[in-house]
Amino acid sequence: MDTKPLESFAKAARRELIVAVEARVSTVLAAGSVARSERAETVRLLESLIADHGREHVIDKVAYTWFNRLIALRFMDSRGYTDAGIVSPASGQAHGQPEILADAKRGDVDTEVVTNASAHEAIIGLLDGTRRSTDAEGEAYALLLTEYCRYWHKTMPFMFEAEGAYTELLVPAGLLADGALLSRAREVLTEEVCDDVEVIGWLYQFYISERKDEVFAGFKKNKKAGADEIPAATQLFTPHWIVRYLLQNSLGRLWMLNRPTSQLVDQMDYYIAPIEEETDFLRVSAPEELTVIDPACGSGHMLTYAFDLLYSIYEEEGYAPSEIPSLILAHNLHGTEIDPRAGALAAFALSMKARAKDRRFFNRPEVQPKICVIEPISFTPDEIDLLVTKDGDRNAEESLWNQFRDADTFGSLIQPDPDATVQAALVLKGLNDLEATLHYDTLNRARLAVAQAEILSTTYSVAVANPPYMGSKNMDARLAEFAQSEFKEAKSDLFAMFIQRCLTLTVPHGATAMITMQSWMFLSSYEELREKVVRLSPPVSMAHLGERAFDSIGGAVVSTTAFVLEPGRSAVRGADFIRVVEGENEAAKRTALLKGAQSADCVWRYAASSEDFAKVPGAPIAYWLSDGMRATFSAFPALSSRSRSAKGLVTANNDAFVRYWWEVASSRIGFGYSDRDSARSSRKRWFPYAKGGEYRRWAGNIDSVVDWESDGLRIQTTLTADGSRVRATNFNLDRIFRPGIAWTVVTSGPQTFRKVPSGSLFDAAAGLCQSQSDDVHLGVLNSSVASEILATVSPTLNLHPGYLGSVPVSSAADNDAFQENVHAAVATSQADWDDYETSWGFTRLSWFGDFAGRGSLWQRYFLWSKNQKSTADEQQTRETRNNRLVAEAYGLQDEVPIDVPLHRVSLTRNVEFRYGPGKSEAEYETLERADLAAELITYAVGCMFGRYSLDEPGLILADQGATLQDYLTKFSTSSSSDVTLMPDADNVIPFVDDVGLRTMSSKAFENS
Repeated sequence: MDTKPLESFAKAARRELIVAVEARVSTVLAAGSVARSERAETVRLLESLIADHGREHVIDKVAYTWFNRLIALRFMDSRGYTDAGIVSPASGQAHGQPEILADAKRGDVDTEVVTNASAHEAIIGLLDGTRRSTDAEGEAYALLLTEYCRYWHKTMPFMFEAEGAYTELLVPAGLLADGALLSRAREVLTEEVCDDVEVIGWLYQFYISERKDEVFAGFKKNKKAGADEIPAATQLFTPHWIVRYLLQNSLGRLWMLNRPTSQLVDQMDYYIAPIEEETDFLRVSAPEELTVIDPACGSGHMLTYAFDLLYSIYEEEGYAPSEIPSLILAHNLHGTEIDPRAGALAAFALSMKARAKDRRFFNRPEVQPKICVIEPISFTPDEIDLLVTKDGDRNAEESLWNQFRDADTFGSLIQPDPDATVQAALVLKGLNDLEATLHYDTLNRARLAVAQAEILSTTYSVAVANPPYMGSKNMDARLAEFAQSEFKEAKSDLFAMFIQRCLTLTVPHGATAMITMQSWMFLSSYEELREKVVRLSPPVSMAHLGERAFDSIGGAVVSTTAFVLEPGRSAVRGADFIRVVEGENEAAKRTALLKGAQSADCVWRYAASSEDFAKVPGAPIAYWLSDGMRATFSAFPALSSRSRSAKGLVTANNDAFVRYWWEVASSRIGFGYSDRDSARSSRKRWFPYAKGGEYRRWAGNIDSVVDWESDGLRIQTTLTADGSRVRATNFNLDRIFRPGIAWTVVTSGPQTFRKVPSGSLFDAAAGLCQSQSDDVHLGVLNSSVASEILATVSPTLNLHPGYLGSVPVSSAADNDAFQENVHAAVATSQADWDDYETSWGFTRLSWFGDFAGRGSLWQRYFLWSKNQKSTADEQQTRETRNNRLVAEAYGLQDEVPIDVPLHRVSLTRNVEFRYGPGKSEAEYETLERADLAAELITYAVGCMFGRYSLDEPGLILADQGATLQDYLTKFSTSSSSDVTLMPDADNVIPFVDDVGLRTMSSKAFENS
């Protein structure tokens, strides 16, 4: 389905409807308005709602309500479910007014629909001119639309309200205009598009997308999400292929286990058939026993596909086709939602599914979709007096009745006690005699509370969900407190809380099928949840999707996984895992998943059990690991037992405390100080600062300095705005100035590790690892074995010290040959880093020094470039040797890649690394020569300004206010004739056409 037209339409519709409803509200509430005289009670209700919730909230709600209704009516028109087009022209006409209006113009008004005599009279009067109006057709159509909404209320009360609703006063004006909402709805929602009820879900997502953007913009300003923000912030429509995978391997799987010869398998392309015989499964004797709940159902996409599967199951069992839709809605499908408008769409979508299979479904109003919008309900102390039992625990019963106080925020995460719910229902039954008293409203709300509790305290054969995603930092105080008290193992994110909740909604040996963020599989913050899941509800199957599984989310924004868990499953039983993280879009992932599901021999399909996961520290769901790789964690000690890893310094204000080294006076930088005392007594202000950086192994990536004058006095004493504490954190005072290993904590690519010599501090962006065996650890961490291990323990963008510490280290790698290879790799990488002016170790251009006197500049370049190629090849050999030595030490030489591609050898002088692989020699030469020309220019400028000299290597003048005399002093001379090139006296190099204005420096530059 091409969703772009739907997106444009829904976004524009929201904006237009909000404006139109705002105008109607102003008209209705104006003093002396017609509505005040004819519908006074309804106007008072509207005013009360605005007073309670705010004008903007009410307008947004009404706009959304009318959008839902108009879309629903257009869908039914296109499917032929209405006797006459309510928002569409007559069948066969592409353009024109709605059919019901055209009929009314001819005096034909359906009296079964328009039952109100005064409304009928008003419609006819407006259209025949006997009733004056500035917009007769618009007013007549608004009356017709209102009557038709009342009519459909009898069949679909969740979508269309009864007579007297305040939304009747707020019918948007201008619906009949050319290019207005109705005509665009007809253009977008064609009969072909409406063949699939999935369109309802897409419209829901796109309608609220701008509101979602507003909420996320608020998150950046530290605003928190509550009841008004959660629906928009957490909505994400699930692609149909993921829905199919989840339900085929949960609902479909349960049926196939109970009916092994069922033909249902023929329509389940994503079904993963058990390889081993299953004997311990949920027994189902009839289709009615297959109950499904989606506790965050949104627009009902999961449930509509469940309807399809269930219909086939009933049909296969011999049920009458006309009875099946009602049986499914009555017995099988359940959904809960906190957004009333989404809940209405879900119920509507299921009703459309039923109507498609049963032409008489609308004549069965007693059958309604079981979609429950979880409403906030609470009771006053006086009301509680009525509801509590005489001999019961008042506090417990009061908590029971008020458990839905914040239901518009907590929703189906609320976990009612089943026994207490039964008791509450009995209490209400005993109060039936008070129905006709002043307690009517209290009892009505109490019944609703019990109904909600019954839904949420029941267990189901299948719980399926694409739950909301929201980290704890964006939760408001109530939700964060609720998460802490009710979902300790899962409090970090809403999706994790829903994993835990869905498991409690599932019967033993049923199925919990979900699509969530993949982070719960690996992160330490979910370790308790993960261990509980693999121990008590092990996976049956998983489709590990990674990034880009949702085309509606551009780029690598979220990494996801779809899975089916089975409460009570044995931890020794294997599960199937299909790894499709490599696909660049939905189509690629869908194709790969399909192949993996249909072929047990597929190379990206794996088998693993919960017992396997427990062999790795933290029990990550590392299904792809070989037995040999898993064994390393028990065979060798962890890096944390041989070293200390930590997060680096957080200055809390890098703009104030951190500089590039060339931005400050060289004389104020303290290089090479090995401890705090010597650094303090040096009276230097700036010291080397490792901050992470780009992909680079072995050495380099240090070009910053940090203000650590007087042992970091400024950083260690700068307070927060309120003066309550020091702003900076993680000083690591016992570790600074010591040598160590650094890495870039946050990176989207493979991790690389670098040796940091003594004299440096470490930033939070560059973790630090220190030991007595840094060279050994550096070699191990830069190996392909460590890359595989880190992909297991920390497959996300962040490599925190705790994850690094879990890497096993084999003592067999600690030998002279291994260390010599590491030393050579570090030296080569450092020399490469120092070959650029951005390194404080830079002395002079390498192609000037070693190749001086070897002919022309071109000849020097040719020899130099050939030498750089040789250096890159030698480093490639060292890295390959490092991989082999480490793999042999771990016994994994047949399981990890050994060879290193030249373009991954991270020397900047390596043209394949710098410019990327796959270019011709001529292309590399052109790129390299262009960059060398730029380096020559900057070096020449440095010589002319006295920063460098042709006579001495390294920095000469690098302090503000330095003079030519300072320059000569560096050479122990007072005469400019003793140096090859004197710096320009005024530090200016003009480039002008007038020869007379050229200075010695500009002429020297040109001549060079």
